[in-house]
Amino acid sequence: MDLRTTVERAQRLQQLHADHQPLVLPTVWDVWSARTAADAGFPALTVGSHPLADSRGASDQEGQSFEEVLAAVRPVIAAVDVPVSVDLESGYGQDPADLVAGLTEAGGVGLNIEDTVHSEGGRVRTTEEHARYIAGLRAAADAAGAPVWINGRTDLFLHAENAAAVLDEAVARLRAMEEAGADSVYPVRIQDEDELLKAVVAAVTVPVNSTAHPVKHDLDRFRRLGVGRITYGPLLQMAATDAMKDMLRPWAP
Repeated sequence: MDLRTTVERAQRLQQLHADHQPLVLPTVWDVWSARTAADAGFPALTVGSHPLADSRGASDQEGQSFEEVLAAVRPVIAAVDVPVSVDLESGYGQDPADLVAGLTEAGGVGLNIEDTVHSEGGRVRTTEEHARYIAGLRAAADAAGAPVWINGRTDLFLHAENAAAVLDEAVARLRAMEEAGADSVYPVRIQDEDELLKAVVAAVTVPVNSTAHPVKHDLDRFRRLGVGRITYGPLLQMAATDAMKDMLRPWAP
């Protein structure tokens, strides 16, 4: 995809975040799911690492290389006329500049970056380290002239036995990501915790991303809580899997 089109789509993604409260980006994994979501009327999409890996017989948590991910998402991005963000896990060991260059060359205009480094035994980056990586991504995107949307993710709640006990630490990390240039922040695994969602929404000025299940969750609830952005993670693919099994079961021998 040429740079002009990539920049135009990146600008459109920025505007969509401003226009929608929340902006729902269905999490897709191949050309079929991307076209299906776009045809359903969604103005932007995101490719999830977990469903992408499952669709390719690979493992999540950086079971694919950066080059393999780019090869997989390139036809997905080319198949639709809407902005597409890509979950790039913890960066596949790439320098921020190389990560942004690969993404934008493939036509991606947003990225999700998490603080669990799977290639290093699943360690969690420190607040300062993760903020530095995001700052590097911001600088690289600015230098490339493409306003890539950076969704900074933290897994602190995910790893905690008691999510509420790490709220202060998570808030500090979210604020550090915002200051480093993240356009939105993504504290995973609190989608069912109203008080925690309200606390993190109140703590930052950028949109807060929440995971949602397309059937079990309610859009109005997220809107009331102030969530600014919704993605499905692996839950859309899982819901589609359940529906497919239900349809096929009566036909099984």
